[in-house]
Amino acid sequence: MDQRPIAGVEDLEHQELVDLFLEMLHRSWMHYGLWFQAAQAQTEADRFPAAERRVFAQTMANVMARLGKVLGFAVDARGVPQRVKDMSQPELCQAVRALAVNWYVGDGIWFQELEGLYDMDLAKRANDSVWARYAPYEARHIALFLGLPPQCGLQGLRAALPLRSAALINTYAYQWSQDGSLVLKIVECRIQTARRRKGLPPYPCRSAGMVEHVFFARALDARIVTQCLGCPPDEQGQDWCCAWRFSLEQDQA
Repeated sequence: MDQRPIAGVEDLEHQELVDLFLEMLHRSWMHYGLWFQAAQAQTEADRFPAAERRVFAQTMANVMARLGKVLGFAVDARGVPQRVKDMSQPELCQAVRALAVNWYVGDGIWFQELEGLYDMDLAKRANDSVWARYAPYEARHIALFLGLPPQCGLQGLRAALPLRSAALINTYAYQWSQDGSLVLKIVECRIQTARRRKGLPPYPCRSAGMVEHVFFARALDARIVTQCLGCPPDEQGQDWCCAWRFSLEQDQA
């Protein structure tokens, strides 16, 4: 864009307006994220998830209603496009998984950007830091979605795990042990599958996995103890990429 005087958006050319449209989306995401960070720091941990959920619901309704008027699609009072409401169950499942893939790709884009700017160690540290915040956030919102009570135990954890973002794009298997513990096996992992396809060694994700699974389980029930049964760079099992055991603290006596 040149330095010509601009009195308002009407003075912008077509491509400049397209670029500004994307920029406004970017600013909106950043503004929401900054408010999220500030509000989380000022709010008790047990009150924040429901508060943020209310804020998001109002924000989404406003955003979609205005975009719907401009872009020509109908939405309901919650901001849900009519096209989404008219989808069949298989179509909705596909749409939900598409959003999960977008989440996964966005995670990878950030990782690769930092790895390219610095190195893998720094990218891994950033990745672990993100999981320390995202895993409990995801757990508490799934608990709200399912109506799980505080200290929901291993049964609550079992109910929540299939709704994780990662579970929607990977293949999970669950097994109850005789001692009452729950074993989670990630049978197919998109990251490791992609690396195998490229002839690369497994990505060493144990540190991230320890943060992810420990923080997710504890956010549902502080009594849950998480044990890694194997995760790269550990040797992988014949039928799993990584495996995790969850038990209640009282069971450890």
